[in-house]
Amino acid sequence: MAGRQPRFNQQVLIDTTPLPDDIPKVKEIGASSAPLMSASYFIGARCKPYNDDYMVCKTEANGRGELECLREGRKVTRCAASVLEDINKHCLEEFRKHWQCLDNNNHQLWQCRRAERPLNKCVYDSLKLEKVIPGAPEDEVPIHLRKRQIFAHRNQS
Repeated sequence: MAGRQPRFNQQVLIDTTPLPDDIPKVKEIGASSAPLMSASYFIGARCKPYNDDYMVCKTEANGRGELECLREGRKVTRCAASVLEDINKHCLEEFRKHWQCLDNNNHQLWQCRRAERPLNKCVYDSLKLEKVIPGAPEDEVPIHLRKRQIFAHRNQS
């Protein structure tokens, strides 16, 4: 068993064991779910190679990849943090409007297409990152580019 005593804080286990020195340190992103969801497609576009490496590591570890894949996981975190930093630097107003809309509408993307369009344009113009929905049919207009959102509470044009 472990040689350390776990410490509990209001039903949450806090592991006080420091990470090994060979695992690179990385600052956590510190964003809530709405900004992460707003930036998720752009994070996916820029960080795909790191995400793929992490998933390969987890698959090859057969479910025991917590420590073995920390290095790859840290690269994913660094990449996501760089995307958020760039979006905040170049498109802060559009980004804030979109994630606040998501936060106020229970993270329902179709309720926030009006705020999403300027964000997508700004991110593409500034960072050359484009929103692409994986697995979307190629012969149809992507859902985020449709003029009419049939489930939205208000007109999204």
